[in-house]
Amino acid sequence: MYGLQTKRGTTLNLIQRKWLAVSALIVFALDYLTKQLAIHYLSDEPKNIIGSLLQFKLIYNSGAAFSLASSGTIFLSSFSIITAVVIFYFGRKVKSTPWAIALGLVLGGIFGNLIDRIFRSPGGLQGEVVDWIQIPNWPVFNIADSAVVCGAILITVLNWKNIEFSKSEEKSE
Repeated sequence: MYGLQTKRGTTLNLIQRKWLAVSALIVFALDYLTKQLAIHYLSDEPKNIIGSLLQFKLIYNSGAAFSLASSGTIFLSSFSIITAVVIFYFGRKVKSTPWAIALGLVLGGIFGNLIDRIFRSPGGLQGEVVDWIQIPNWPVFNIADSAVVCGAILITVLNWKNIEFSKSEEKSE
């Protein structure tokens, strides 16, 4: 029976890693696609979608949220890379679907903005991130930003509810 338990645990772990990967890939693809559309169709003049409640406005952000640390892009990029490495490391051990999705949201968001930092002017981990969604009293943001925030909120809720990250294998007789 021990071999079956190990195989079951391995299979569960593989399924959860797929959830993590698929979540990250969906976020990354949506972020990339919407940024390309924003660059093509938007300008720095707000486009009202739902009055002033929701507007689309193209900006290039060299900083973090609220345009903070605009001179610290290499630090922000380095922090993103370290966080992604930590998610890859712990993602191998995840056996909970909600945790896998939460990590996938954060990882997809990290890669969405990190690609901008690497490949957009001036490049070399200092590129500007494309932001395009604007709501009142909030900075302009993008899908990647939303995914990171939603992932962080989900992680907080999972911790608060004591949802196990890596369940110990059940022993059946």
